[in-house]
Amino acid sequence: MKKRSFQVLATLGVLGAATTAAHAQSSVTLYGLIDTSLVYSNSQKGHSNIQMSSGTLSGSRWGLRGQEDLGGGLSALFVLENGFSSTTGTLGQNGREFGRAAYVGLSGGFGKVTAGRQNDTSADFLGALTAANQWAGGLGAHPGNTDNLYVNERISNSVKFTSNDYAGFRFSGLFSFGGTAGDFSNNRVWGLGATYANGPFVVAASYVNATTPNTGLFDGTAGAAAISPNNTPIYSGYASARTLQIAAVGGAYTFGAATFGLIYSNSKFKDLGSGAAAAPVARFAGDTATFDNLEANFRYQVSPATLLGVAYNYTRTHGAGDAHYNQVNAGADYFLSKRTDVYLTAGWQAASGIDSTGHAATAALWPITASSTSHQFVAALGLRHKF
Repeated sequence: MKKRSFQVLATLGVLGAATTAAHAQSSVTLYGLIDTSLVYSNSQKGHSNIQMSSGTLSGSRWGLRGQEDLGGGLSALFVLENGFSSTTGTLGQNGREFGRAAYVGLSGGFGKVTAGRQNDTSADFLGALTAANQWAGGLGAHPGNTDNLYVNERISNSVKFTSNDYAGFRFSGLFSFGGTAGDFSNNRVWGLGATYANGPFVVAASYVNATTPNTGLFDGTAGAAAISPNNTPIYSGYASARTLQIAAVGGAYTFGAATFGLIYSNSKFKDLGSGAAAAPVARFAGDTATFDNLEANFRYQVSPATLLGVAYNYTRTHGAGDAHYNQVNAGADYFLSKRTDVYLTAGWQAASGIDSTGHAATAALWPITASSTSHQFVAALGLRHKF
């Protein structure tokens, strides 16, 4: 859906009284989104709770997007995007001013090259196929969001290439330098992604490799446990991994007003106890924790203004820990206008086995505080406005 935006058009004009120069057109767009909801959960540390929350369906944000035509099919571009809480007014993304995005780049016949803080390659193509990024919001994120397909983590100090469309095929590659003096590998992230779309059918795949993921990917603090919302017991005990490897593949098919999607991801937290984070449970030290995740989702456009969706997700961990998570999500989204909608989204999760903390697994829908039991139900009624 197109965002209504405020645009400033500028002209690079005559540089001298007697000299006429060719001038290029540039634009800057101010955009944003505010999402506030009332959230009910039946269990948070053993108690039911009703709270006001920001960004349940979509993270609240505002940003500036600019482009300048340099001629010859070449353009300069930039994006600065701030994340914030609509309930308290505080900054998101660990207090960053432009924590959602801060990059500059060039685009042309070769594709697009950008440098700065930006999404990883899985977000480019696979994120759009998940229920979480369509109608379920954070409650529909895969348990722990270990595969980042809910697109909550951004990559700092990164360079990314994104190709143009070649008969429905596109691809991208990213490399982050980490930014640690004297240690080229610390916080290093690299990834590849590709997609192919043909009429009602789309398929995508991605791979991400993050060294010391607690600090390079999850915005954690060296020598400490992962910070919220990454302190979920689903994987907080694996934050000390030396490397996180994420491989994912998915597809969707649209028939009339209905769309069916299927996504699989495999996340490996390797060499636990070697990275910049609190030590794991002793028996997990040096081990690898693997998450296998499968999501099936379905959405139906009842009318131009009404969307309904349902999804099922199964996650199994093995290696270090041995937990199982079954999750069901349902949601409805009704558009009052092109820019304003009201939504109802709900999730139920059941957990079993041993989680990353070495204890009996508890349900923990992202990013709500974990339950004290193996089950958790959460529902949110919200209002979202785009500008």
